Amino acid sequence: MYDYAGGKADWLAAGLHTVGDKANSPRTGSLAREVFTCGLQDRAGEVAERLRAADQDVCIVINAERVVMGRVRARHIAPGDETSIEQVMESGPSTFRPDVPLAEIVEYMDKRDMQSALITTNDGILVGVVHRDEAEEALRRTGEPAKKKEA
Repeated sequence: MYDYAGGKADWLAAGLHTVGDKANSPRTGSLAREVFTCGLQDRAGEVAERLRAADQDVCIVINAERVVMGRVRARHIAPGDETSIEQVMESGPSTFRPDVPLAEIVEYMDKRDMQSALITTNDGILVGVVHRDEAEEALRRTGEPAKKKEA
């Protein structure tokens, strides 16, 4: 029998308050913003209409517990489509924990030409999204150097 007890890494990954030398280092959780979401059983056409009305291009698919299941891009669905989101979503998007240093996530996004990154807890529960431009600006404000690209 195995009884898991969370430790320091779990505490940090959950984005909970910390103390010590690196407590004030900027982390992704501090910049996570709300993101447009939809459910597994939502109809693609309805989601397409909501995305267009909100001027959004991506919907993060979550279950009842807010666990990230996938994502749907507006360009892949059309108003009137009766298909469930579960059938058209891209499963398992990359996610990051709230404790990832901003410099690290900026470097990752820069190398992959990503404009944003999803932030979730260890259990996959949606925290929000971090936009690269906001993360870069936060790094500039703190004076913390961004990691250098490999040549």
